[in-house]
This record gives sequence, structure tokens and C-alpha cells, in this order.
Amino acid sequence: MRSLHDRYQKQAHGLEDVMVTVAEPARMCSVCGIRMRVQKTVRHTGVTLAHGSFRIRETVYVCASSCKKEGRLVTGRSLNLAKLLLPKSVVGYDVMAHVGLERFVQHRQREEIRADLERLHGIALSTGEISELGRRFLTYLEALHRSSAPALRAALETDGAWPLHIDATGEDGRGTLLVAFAGWRRWVLGAWKVPTERAEFILPGIQSVAASFGAPCAIMRDLGRAMKEAADEFVRSLKDPIPVLACHLHFLSDIGKDLLEEGHDKLRNLFRKAALLPHLRAFVRQQGRNLGESIEPGRDDLRLWLAESDQAHRIPDGVGGITAVRGLAQWVLDYRADGADQGFPFDLPYLDLYHRCLQLCGAAKAFLREPPADAKVKNSLEKLRQILRPVECDLPPFTSVGVPLSKRAELFAELRGALRLEDKHATAGIDLEREVKKLNDVRSAVETLTASLRQRRPERGPAKDMRQAIDLILSHLDRHGPHLWGHVIAIAQPAGAGVRLVDRTNNVLESFFHTIKHGERRRSGRKILTQDFERLPPAAALAINLTHADYVEIVCGSLDRLADAFAQLDAGNRSRSIAAATKHRNTTVETASLSTLDRRLVRNSTMGDRIFAAAQNM
Repeated sequence: MRSLHDRYQKQAHGLEDVMVTVAEPARMCSVCGIRMRVQKTVRHTGVTLAHGSFRIRETVYVCASSCKKEGRLVTGRSLNLAKLLLPKSVVGYDVMAHVGLERFVQHRQREEIRADLERLHGIALSTGEISELGRRFLTYLEALHRSSAPALRAALETDGAWPLHIDATGEDGRGTLLVAFAGWRRWVLGAWKVPTERAEFILPGIQSVAASFGAPCAIMRDLGRAMKEAADEFVRSLKDPIPVLACHLHFLSDIGKDLLEEGHDKLRNLFRKAALLPHLRAFVRQQGRNLGESIEPGRDDLRLWLAESDQAHRIPDGVGGITAVRGLAQWVLDYRADGADQGFPFDLPYLDLYHRCLQLCGAAKAFLREPPADAKVKNSLEKLRQILRPVECDLPPFTSVGVPLSKRAELFAELRGALRLEDKHATAGIDLEREVKKLNDVRSAVETLTASLRQRRPERGPAKDMRQAIDLILSHLDRHGPHLWGHVIAIAQPAGAGVRLVDRTNNVLESFFHTIKHGERRRSGRKILTQDFERLPPAAALAINLTHADYVEIVCGSLDRLADAFAQLDAGNRSRSIAAATKHRNTTVETASLSTLDRRLVRNSTMGDRIFAAAQNM
């Protein structure tokens, strides 16, 4: 029944049993201008989304004067058919466009695409053919992007200007993908694979984008030396200088890492040395086993105890007391709740753990001042305090690490507060006047903080760590301060006089990279994308542009007409696909010291034998 259903489904979707005759009127020879004559009739098949699978009888014409072009007789085939099928292929442009969109925009797996083509359109392709069509799709998309550059540039000019966001990403130092991004339109203007983040590889990308789309009004970059050198070199080449802006988030992150990483690592190592977390977890598990089936009544008692206003700080007796002590330990184990899930250095989990341990040490001391009458509850509370004793007694020396780290964290919090990156309003991007005022307020707050830090800096004495911390922040402010401001861009006619703001961060590109990586993980089923990013063509970044209606309208009108736009790229030579010229071109720059391909070579037994033989002759 299943096979019968599949057969009827294919018949419903396609014209497989129908022979389509294609015989267009003879055209004039492009060389001599004489009308062509019939050379032969050929039979072949075709596959398109619109028609499914079909058979074709096509009339082929040849020049009556036997003219030749590029060493071959001048022939003429059906123009209408050539608009449907890829050159020298039975697959239609619409199938290629569909596969490409599913693969690089929806990030679907090959088997999913293959199954849907067969189920919905009656088209049977192998997974290998799906992969090849995906590669062809990117070649055509890249060519379409290049051919549409004048129209895209005109659209950017109607905005009055456009800011360039530039950044790179990779996996484990491999597959480095450099992307140039139009900040206000959210378009990818260029994408390249680079061996590493060095100015000599970044600068050509910026220059090529500027040549195709005009010079940007500003550049937003991270704080890396390579990005800085490339951006500065490009700006020096311009007749009219433009602001080069440093990402405020990268600025904060760099300061936070330099300021807090060493102390936070030391604190983490102290907790590991004391094995405090494993002891706490074991304690909680043991209390749970002791409670057994009484856990639910115990939780009810704990809720009642928490709801009471107890000035005496007493732990209840019985099951409620055991559950309360267990809950105190669990409160410490839940230390990550004090963070905002933003990652280091914005979250300091081990400093939060340190503070919770200190607080519970004080609370346990108060609870034991009038200990519970229930011996089991008292013993549990004393055991919990014993587990926390390394922090309370400063063995190993938690205080000498935790206190300076806390002070440094307070300085970092001051800087975060001044930059106000977390201060987001519903009017952001809409109320321009308010956003400009906010930017001015932020600059004023940073300048005030800078002056305050200079004043607070200890000149001498025991406050060496605080002096070093303040010097570190001030050095970053001195080095990057000139690039922290200049986001207000004057817009000239014809877009209308006024101003627009460049984003203060490179978050748009970070979010873009997250989208690509999330999609690749969804497609591959792998968490580690090292090999996937090595193999991912840079043009895959351009595919995300197809989610922007304004970009799609310019390059092809609508996604339904994307296949027609691809076919038009081959209009100059219907006998040769533009993908043919790039089929064997190595577009992937080697980004690893020992890539997968190289590893296979050097692990060849012959390599070891050759080295061994040469060594024996010494």
C-alpha cells in the first residue's frame, strides 16, 4: 500500500509519463546572422518544483554556415527551457533555490530536505545531490549579490549614510569567518574566510565593501589590535575622515576580564581545594534520605517557618527543622541565581558563592545561639556549619582573595552603571532625541567616574591592589576613550537633514553569529562546530540577507522570483552555469595549524616511514 501511495503521489505531482515537445522557432546565428537549421532532436528529463519530474523532446538548431564560437559549432536550444533548468543539468533553478533556502536559511538537514521534496513535490534526489545544489545555491547567491551591488548601494545612499560593523567568528580558532555588516539595514555586505584575525586580511575586506557600496559613515569594531589597525588604515585612506567606534560591550568585557579574572580564578581554586561544594551536595542528599517520605510535610513546615516573623532566629524542631537546615544548604548551592546569565565577567559565580557562604556562616552562628531542642536538627545545623568552616575560619585564606575581588567587582559595577548598557527603553531607536540625550548622559557619567577614580586612587600605603585596579581601568579609558564616542551621525540630503545613531555595541553582529551557529548546530546535531565552520562557505552569511524584505525586494523582487533571478545570471551563456567556473576553486582559506585534511595526510603511515628512513641515514 505504501509503495502504491508513493507512486500515485509522484503521478499527481509530476508529468513523468508525459512527453513534452519543445520546438521553438529557429533563431539567427549570433556570428553570421543567418537563420539556423535543425541539427537534431534530443530527449532528456527535467525536474522543477512547478512541474515535478517530466520528459522532454527538444529540437536543437545549428548554424547553417557552420559558424564556430570558442571552437564549437554555434547551436541554439530552447530559451524557455533554459530559463527553467540549470545548464547541463536536469534540475530546475527553483529546486536549487528551494534547497538553498532550506539549507542555509532554515538550517534543515539534507535528509529532511530530501524527504520533503519527495513527499510534497514528488521529486527524488539523493542527499549528495542536495549537498551539490546547496553549494551551487551559494555560488549563484554570491553572484546575485555582486550584480545587485549598484542597486543595494543606491538604497544605502537613500538612507543618507551607512555604518559598517566588522567582526569575525570561528570555532576553536578555526574556520574564521569575517563579516562586514550594514548597521542600519542589517545587511551582510561581505563575508570572507581568513586564516586569522590580522590586519592584512581584514583591510582588503573593508576596502572591497567600500568599493562596492560606498564609504561608510562610521566603523564599529571590537578592541582587538588587528581590527583597530585595519580600521585606522582604511580611515587614513579616505579623503574625509570618519569615526572609528569601539564596541562598549567589548570595552566593558575587556576591563572586566583584566580586572577580575585572576582573583576569580583564585577563589574558584580555593573552593575546589576545600571541596566545599561536593561536601554541601553530599550533605543535602543525606538530609533528603533521612527525611524519606516526610519530605513533603517538611516542605510545608519550611514554608510556614519562612512566612513567620521570627526575631529570635530559631530553627524549628522535628521534620520542619531538618528540612530548614537542608534548605539553608540548598540556598548556598543555588549561588548562580545571583547572576544574570550573562557570563564572566558580568557574572561572578564564585564571588556570589563566597558571599552566600559568609552570610550563611553568620546565620548559622545566630541559629546556634539558641539551638533547637531537637538533637537531630541541632546536629544537622552544626554539621552544616562545619562544612562552611573553611570560609568562616579563612582556611584556606579566602579573605585575602575574596575581599579584594569584592572591591574590584564594585569598581566594575560602577563602570557598568556609568555605561548603562543594560538600560533599555521601549523607545530605543524610536525616540531619537531621548537616545541622543542618553548618549550624552553616558559620556558625562564616564567622564565623572574617570575624574572620581583619579581622585580616589591611593598614592601610597597598603592599598596596593586598589591602586592597581584603578590604574587598570584608567589605562583602558585613556587607550580607548577617543573611540567610545562619535555615534551621532549627521544625515545629509536627499535623505533629509537630521542625525542618526550608530549602535554602541557590535551586538547586531554577535547576534548574527549566534544565529548562524545555532542553525549549524540544529543542522548538524553537533555542539562543537569546529569541522562544520571549516567547511562552511563564507557566502552562507549572505543567505541570512534573504530574511530581510528590503534586501529581497532589491535583488529579486520576492523569494518566489529568486529562481528567475538566478536564471538571469546565466542569460549571457545558457550553455555554461556560473557555478562551473567556481566548482573546482578552493574558496576555503586554511585556518588551522592541523586541519582535518592535513591530519589525514600526516597520519599516513608513509609519512612516518619517510621520516624514520631519513633519520636512520644521519
